[in-house]
Amino acid sequence: MGSPGRPADPSTAAQGRLRAALGQALRRQDIVAVAALRSALSAIGNAEAVATPAPAASASSPYLAGTGSGLGAGEAPRRRLTAAQVEQIIQAEITERRQAAHGYERAGQAGRAQRLRAEADVLESAAAEDGR
Repeated sequence: MGSPGRPADPSTAAQGRLRAALGQALRRQDIVAVAALRSALSAIGNAEAVATPAPAASASSPYLAGTGSGLGAGEAPRRRLTAAQVEQIIQAEITERRQAAHGYERAGQAGRAQRLRAEADVLESAAAEDGR
């Protein structure tokens, strides 16, 4: 997944595998897998986000209060996550689903519990493909 002459970043490789699994799930129209994989990729994307400083008052756009103006004014560099951090995020997503499934089961919502367990299984499968 790296460019020529540059090794692939392990965290990018993991995200690439999740995206590939998402593409396959979309083709199969597997809504459970699609939901789980999109959620995990979103969690990774959220972890990569960095806080941006508020724009100076003089740099504000005349059209939207508190925004910057100019090409790329809203762009911010992303954090680079390590492979271990990406794995932690995926494991947290799995754990969250298993715990929620347990809660739904105790509340008599077996169908919801089953779906959450299926989503956790999809993420575990994707994690296993990453060599975990």
